[in-house]
Amino acid sequence: MSEEMNKELEGQVTAQEVAPEEAAAEKVTAEEPVETMEDFAAELEASYQTLNKRKIELAEEESGAGAKWAQFQQMMDDRTVVKVKISEAVKGGVVTTLEEVRAFIPASQLSTEYVEKLEDWQGKYVECIIITVDPEKKRLVLSGREVEREKKEAEKKARMEQFKAGDVVEGTVDSIKPYGAFVKLADGVDGLLHISQISTQRIKHPGAVLTEGQTVKVKILSMENGKLSLSMRVLSEQTAEREEHETFDYKETGSVSTGLGDLLKGLKL
Repeated sequence: MSEEMNKELEGQVTAQEVAPEEAAAEKVTAEEPVETMEDFAAELEASYQTLNKRKIELAEEESGAGAKWAQFQQMMDDRTVVKVKISEAVKGGVVTTLEEVRAFIPASQLSTEYVEKLEDWQGKYVECIIITVDPEKKRLVLSGREVEREKKEAEKKARMEQFKAGDVVEGTVDSIKPYGAFVKLADGVDGLLHISQISTQRIKHPGAVLTEGQTVKVKILSMENGKLSLSMRVLSEQTAEREEHETFDYKETGSVSTGLGDLLKGLKL
């Protein structure tokens, strides 16, 4: 065999031995995943959102919006009362503006009274306090009911101060219950006249003695936590006691005589 043929055969063997290894390497390379832009889509989206949020925050800070929301938060903490005009009625409440920021007042927060038609509130001015501040969601929620409730409580407290335990006052029977009657003493001020305090005699129902709208004189027995306890029975007992111990003074107008002439004096025969 010639030298050239030997070289040729050696080359073929070497090629046959190497070929499987190269093929395996090529197969591994082919199976390795190739990273594309789709693989980074979620990360890119999150990055863009963070960037946009920061841009908005910076824009708000530059425009003063950030400071305005901080002011709203402080107003809510301080329960600052603001007067706003209702611009429109929407589902579930009404819309207004505070410092050029859109604000929402839920129907349940408009008044202490039941709100039947939201449209009737359009164009009205309402005193409110802030109850929700959410800068991220741009949510500003107000309440007029809280202001109204606090006002009523303050007015009631002021009216209550004109009364004290031991006072005898007149009132009107406002309502009758099985356990007693509520007597109105002034606007927003009433007291309970318990069934045991209505009469000196035992009664089965307050309606046996009282009627709604009747004017009665009562004594204030106590005042606790804004509640008044009244009594008619005490006044009746006090009146009866005075009558029992009442004395009459007699004043002499002349001398007393038993003489026959004096006894017959003045008689016409």
